Amino acid sequence: MNPEAAAASEGGTELPVEQLRRLIGLGSRGSVTVDEVLVALGSPEPTPEFIAAITELLAGQGIRVDPEEPEVAIPVAPPVVAPVPPRPARRRVVPIDRDNGRGAGTDPVRTYLKEIGRVPLLTGPEEVSLAQRLEAGEAARARLALLGDALTDEERGSLRACVADGNEAKRILISANLRLVVSIAKRYAGRGMLFLDLIQEGNLGLIRAVEKFDHTKGFKFSTYATWWIRQAITRAIADQARTIRIPVHMVETINKVMRVSRGLLQELEREPTVEEVAAKVDLAPSRVREIYRINQDPLSLDSPVGAEEDTNLGDFLADAQAEAPGDVALRDLLKAAVDEALADLNERERDVVRLRFGLDDEGQVRTLEEVGREFGVTRERIRQIESKTLAKLRHPQRSQKLRDYLEEA
Repeated sequence: MNPEAAAASEGGTELPVEQLRRLIGLGSRGSVTVDEVLVALGSPEPTPEFIAAITELLAGQGIRVDPEEPEVAIPVAPPVVAPVPPRPARRRVVPIDRDNGRGAGTDPVRTYLKEIGRVPLLTGPEEVSLAQRLEAGEAARARLALLGDALTDEERGSLRACVADGNEAKRILISANLRLVVSIAKRYAGRGMLFLDLIQEGNLGLIRAVEKFDHTKGFKFSTYATWWIRQAITRAIADQARTIRIPVHMVETINKVMRVSRGLLQELEREPTVEEVAAKVDLAPSRVREIYRINQDPLSLDSPVGAEEDTNLGDFLADAQAEAPGDVALRDLLKAAVDEALADLNERERDVVRLRFGLDDEGQVRTLEEVGREFGVTRERIRQIESKTLAKLRHPQRSQKLRDYLEEA
């Protein structure tokens, strides 16, 4: 099947041609994962139509979509058994880090896993039944909003009961699949987000999956929910894991380059060069350098440094825009020397020199005419005062200290 034709026709769903070509390229091994589909296509909303369109399109190219549906490894909590009283003659210390309920409270992850482990898993028919109840509840909610006061009290009560039943079905469907979220979230640990945050984002994806699930399409709910959970987690990592957000499609390229770089490191037993990595990923060396730069994590200037952590990273970085301490000291000494040289002049001579050479106006030099207006005299008179004053300043007694600074410069 031609990707261009499929992009416009599959299930009436618009699919981007360029991204589809890249995805088909990834499927050269015979299959692609849900992650690869979501990342390659920019993490779209996995509606039933989208999943059907992608699955059918890739199947036409001989590519299987592997949902990587994880096995739920979190055991259901055993039934509560009445404790056997200890023998009076012996005392035994029970470690608090066992599943006796006391130690679990210190670890939020363990506490959460223990709670969701108490909810039994659902069978296929139970999922369909819950989805039907949820669908009926949504229909009743829509009818209540549409008809409102036109309903009798009995009809209104019946519809509200149906809405409540739909809400309960939704709660059960979500609760029974929270372990699926944990299993998927484990695969994304260590990517810049806390594990509980990954679970929370996955739970939001699960809620969306429950709301969008269409039992008539023939999908198993866990397979369908996997798409939504992965989409929610991958999008959250792209949006939140970095201080500076990187687009989802760029994350795919970065992961590919870093994966190749690690492979070459093991193969060559040394750090691969940019050119070697570029040749492997079929990119220009300049592009690989840019990817390396983008992949760098920003550091806080307030990050503690040293064993005692009594200094910050910012203390060791020079400000390129700031003056060197030596230059600042030299300028202050020169200013003091100029003030000392001008101290022997009368007030008018001092002011004329300061205005003409910008000693007081942050280096702004005034013209003879401007200075003349300041003093209410002609420009010629200012020129005469300036000439006379400079002659005084050139006297060896006054000028020698200033000449020393000229020699240092």
